[in-house]
Amino acid sequence: MNKPNEDTQAAAAKGPELLITRVFDAPRTLVFQAWTEPRHLVHWWGPRGYSTPACEMDARAGGAYHFRMRASDGREVDWQGVCREIVPPERLVWSCTVREATGNLISAETILTVTLEEQAGKTKMTLHQAVFNTIANYEAHQSGWNEAMSRLAEYLPNA
Repeated sequence: MNKPNEDTQAAAAKGPELLITRVFDAPRTLVFQAWTEPRHLVHWWGPRGYSTPACEMDARAGGAYHFRMRASDGREVDWQGVCREIVPPERLVWSCTVREATGNLISAETILTVTLEEQAGKTKMTLHQAVFNTIANYEAHQSGWNEAMSRLAEYLPNA
């Protein structure tokens, strides 16, 4: 049997995991489309102050995606990966790697899982992303995702 501190050390060695839950005042089908269709993604993807000038998404299992985010200071970063599982309109699982536009690694591969549940005409979204290679990457993603979710909530009524 493991000692409690051994279990804690083993869990810490895996790296931090991010969990965010939000309820959107929009039907689940629309929220799913906002996550999988470039015509929607470009309006809300990324933290405040970022735009998404390039957005390609092949929303099917095995399909690739690439998003280029641009900060207000002109700095660009690329999100890319593969859709591992797509179950319309309830579940998305993607691999995610973030790089500078020059190709330098910012965040090693994580797995992003988004589940969507209907709740009386609204949509409960649960976002899980793991496992981060550094605390700094975890904190940056936590902040960025919270801002992006606020942007998504603002966008959905106009979609």
